[in-house]
Amino acid sequence: MNLVRCAMLYAGFALCANAALADQAAVEALRKGDMEKLVFVSPAKSLPDAVLLDAEDAPQSLEKYRGTWVVLNFWATWCAPCRAEMPSLDRLQAMMGDTVAVVPVATGPNSLRAITDFYTKANIKNLPVLRDPKQALAARMAVMGLPLTVILNPEGQEIARLIGDAEWDSDSARAILDALVRDGI
Repeated sequence: MNLVRCAMLYAGFALCANAALADQAAVEALRKGDMEKLVFVSPAKSLPDAVLLDAEDAPQSLEKYRGTWVVLNFWATWCAPCRAEMPSLDRLQAMMGDTVAVVPVATGPNSLRAITDFYTKANIKNLPVLRDPKQALAARMAVMGLPLTVILNPEGQEIARLIGDAEWDSDSARAILDALVRDGI
């Protein structure tokens, strides 16, 4: 009796594990174009604590985004590829609504004036202003170059990372995010 119960339990775990791997494989199959640079992390990595500053110099935490999927983008005002991809991140946020939070973090010495001027010139309307002036979060997350984008699950864990710029409002990016929101991993 005990052996049968153990066998059934093991079979249930195997089916769940295989389903999770199948879900991840299905999401990975959606990677096209720029999204081919997206690398899934297994197991998911916990997000380190860090204090960020908003447009009013008030301390902010990424903890406020817990419970939703997050596209966390590290960028800088002086970084040309970062500036080029920001409008696609803004459009992605407009398209995804409340299902995904697109959160850009200007890391390093980026003046608030430079950020707000860039947002105005690039017509960025849907993204918050967050800064990591001492690169505390970037250092703890091993951000070695910019731009770098991390996808966080609703538990606040890193599940994927993309180094370099990308068109975040592309069909492939939206399909990946839709699948993650719908199915989770």
